[in-house]
Amino acid sequence: MKRFLNAALLATAALAAPLAVHAQAWPAKPVKIVVPSPPGGSTDQIARAMGQKLSQAWGQPVVVENRPGAGLTLGADYVAKSPADGYTLLMGAVHHSIAQSVYKKLPYDFGKDLAPITVLAIVPNVLIVSAANPAKNVAELIAQAKANPGKLSYGSTGAGTAHHLIGEQFNDMAGTDILHVAYKGSSPALVDLMGGQTTMMFDTVASCLPLIKGGKLRPLAVATARRSSALPEVPTLSEAGLTGFDIATWFGLMAPAGTPKAVVDKIHADSTRILAMPEMKKQWLEMGAEPIGNTPEQMAAQIQAEIAKFAALASKAKLSLD
Repeated sequence: MKRFLNAALLATAALAAPLAVHAQAWPAKPVKIVVPSPPGGSTDQIARAMGQKLSQAWGQPVVVENRPGAGLTLGADYVAKSPADGYTLLMGAVHHSIAQSVYKKLPYDFGKDLAPITVLAIVPNVLIVSAANPAKNVAELIAQAKANPGKLSYGSTGAGTAHHLIGEQFNDMAGTDILHVAYKGSSPALVDLMGGQTTMMFDTVASCLPLIKGGKLRPLAVATARRSSALPEVPTLSEAGLTGFDIATWFGLMAPAGTPKAVVDKIHADSTRILAMPEMKKQWLEMGAEPIGNTPEQMAAQIQAEIAKFAALASKAKLSLD
């Protein structure tokens, strides 16, 4: 029996050794962060800023690859089905928690097929219109919509995203009939908003802040319970008369489920150390993003809670996509 136990222990150690060596050697080649939206939006900005710092920390290139489409779900599906070795990561977002309940046939399970690492930042969403729009506040925008039922439109970063869901909530609470127009990310939606192809849009502060400061867009309200530190003069939707809005957009790193814990722990430790750097905090706060850096367990609990929360909101808004 003793000989059998010793043999079993040796076999277990032999199996564990390659994993330990793999974790210690990681990364031994370039790492890819998949951004499930086009270049230029908040997801892309945060991924590139973090990727640059992680590349310096690891001594390996960190490549950002944009894979937009289907409400950010195409990129998530790609990562979920990639090898679980830590070399392909996802810049996940709140949109993925929503998509889990909104899309009838997702080819992956967001709560099971992707391993949370850490939420990097939370960014408030803001209601914006073109500077050419005569509406100076939410009440005037609602009056404009009610005077032209079915003629106004709002853009979003994609069907089933947070910005789509917020738009439907806005219609429901304001009693308006503003048509939804889905885009493959923030950048093309903002271009059409400025060009007058759409009337309004909900977007993250980080994406549209330069255009607001440049006088091309007008912010009317933020969709969070508190005002944004980047736009302190802009009221919340609750302050503007539509109570109950509190949806911010988070962005965080995720890996395929089954990625070795030692690798996940290393990415987490290096990411949170970078988030604590004064220059990183300053850079993100200036663009309206609040650095977070929670644990994988906390991120997992947040995702599960959000999936349940957004399932209820999507049901109330009668939002269901094929």
